[in-house]
Amino acid sequence: MTSTDATACPHCGRPDGEPFRVLSRHTTATGRTEWTRCGCGSLQVRVSDGRGTRVVSRSRPAPAPAPARSGTASRCRR
Repeated sequence: MTSTDATACPHCGRPDGEPFRVLSRHTTATGRTEWTRCGCGSLQVRVSDGRGTRVVSRSRPAPAPAPARSGTASRCRR
C-alpha cells in the first residue's frame, strides 16, 4: 500500500508508504480503515477511500523498557 500524501513518521522519519505492520482492517461505507504500527512503534490509523490512502492519526512510539536490575535488589535483608 502506498500513501497518497508524501508524509513521513515524525518520530523516525520512515516514509508512510514503506511497509508496516497491519494490526487490523475494517471496511467502512466509504472504503477501509486500518490500524497499523510503524517500525518505530508508533500506532497509526490509515484511511483508504476514493482519494487514496493516508495516515489520519498516529501516536508516539512506546517508551523503551527500563533496564533490568540485578537480583540483589529484590532480596530482603535483615
